[in-house]
Amino acid sequence: MAELVRVYSTDYCPYCDRAKRFLKSENIPFEDLNISDDPEMRMKLVKLTGMRTVPQIFVGEKSIGGYDDMMALENAGTFRELLESEGK
Repeated sequence: MAELVRVYSTDYCPYCDRAKRFLKSENIPFEDLNISDDPEMRMKLVKLTGMRTVPQIFVGEKSIGGYDDMMALENAGTFRELLESEGK
């Protein structure tokens, strides 16, 4: 079964590492999808989100952006609400 949170990442990406470290520290299960060697998946993400950078983080089917976007939601107190609403 896929996790509610998916992190599309690449090797040697400090923001990817920060995102995964945050999720782990908060005991939020996530699926790490490394797209370093998958240019086709990377292009699908660009078409889907309009973003070329990683990480690209999804909660359920909703793209929330990258690490900074996730932390902005966390700091605003809405990340947990999003997890709860998308998890139902």
